[in-house]
Amino acid sequence: MQRLLDVPAPAKLNLFLHVTGRRADGYHELQSVFRLIDWADTLHFELRRDGQLSREDLHTADGPALPEDDLCLRAARALRAASGCALGAHIVLEKRIPQQAGLGGGSSDAASTLIALDRLWGLNWPRRALVELGARLGADVPFFLGGHNAWVEGIGERLTPLELPPARYAVVKPRAGTPTAAIYQAPDLERDTPRATMKGFVDACNATPGRLWGSNVMQPVAVRLCPDVGAALQQLGRLGLSARMTGSGSAVFAVLTSDADAQAVEQADWPDGWQVRICNGLSKHPLVGWKKDAIM
Repeated sequence: MQRLLDVPAPAKLNLFLHVTGRRADGYHELQSVFRLIDWADTLHFELRRDGQLSREDLHTADGPALPEDDLCLRAARALRAASGCALGAHIVLEKRIPQQAGLGGGSSDAASTLIALDRLWGLNWPRRALVELGARLGADVPFFLGGHNAWVEGIGERLTPLELPPARYAVVKPRAGTPTAAIYQAPDLERDTPRATMKGFVDACNATPGRLWGSNVMQPVAVRLCPDVGAALQQLGRLGLSARMTGSGSAVFAVLTSDADAQAVEQADWPDGWQVRICNGLSKHPLVGWKKDAIM
C-alpha cells in the first residue's frame, strides 16, 4: 500500500455544554452531546520509507495558516513512537473546517490521521488502543475515534454512543475566534451546572423535536470576549431561529426545521469574512466500516 486518498475528518457540534465542576488538577468536568456534521476536512496520506513525517497545507479555508507542528503531525509522531514503526508519511490537508470555532477540526484531523496511518503502516491496532493514544493529544480526539454521536462526560473521555434523529443546522463562523483558555479561566464562567442525565436529554428532545435543550455555559463569557459571537446569535434570532454557540466558540448554530429556514440563512446579509454553512447531522463517522476500496 502506497497511499490513502480522500480521508474525511468531519466537524462536530456541542448540542449543549454544561460545566458541572472543577477537579483538583484544574480540569473542568463537562457534560455535553457531541453531534457529527458533514462540514469536513479532507486528508491524503502517502507512504514515506525514509521514516520522515511531513505535511502540506492546501489552506482551502479562510483564516490563518496552520502551525508548522499541528495535531496531524503530533498524532503521526505519537503513533510512530508508540508502535515502534520505522515508516513515515507525507500528509496533505485540505482544511475546510475553520479554526478557533469550537467545531473540533484539529481533533478530528488527528483522529483521522491515527486511523489512516494505522492502516497505511499495516499496524492493525485495536480501536481501543488508538483511543487511549488519542486522549493524550486532546480531549475531543477520543470522540472522533469512537465513530458515533455521543453523550460526553468527564473532561471529554467518557463517551456513551447516542442515536440522534436526522437534522439540519445553520452553522455560522464569524471572522474572529475565541480564546479558549481565557474562557476556561474566566471568573464568571458557570462551573456548577446541575448534573443532567442522558435519559432526560433524550426524553426532552423526543417531546419537542427540533428544539435546543440545556445551554452552553461558555456562551456568555464568549460573547463578552468576542462580540461577533453575540452578533451571530442575534442575526440568527432575527431570522426566527433559536441559536447557540458550539464548544468554546466562536461558531454558532441553529436547528433548521424547513427549507425556508435554510433559504433565509443563506440569503441573510452576513459580514464579509464570515463563513455560513447549511450542514446535515451524521449518524456516524464516515470512517466507521471503512472499506478497502478506499485504498489507492
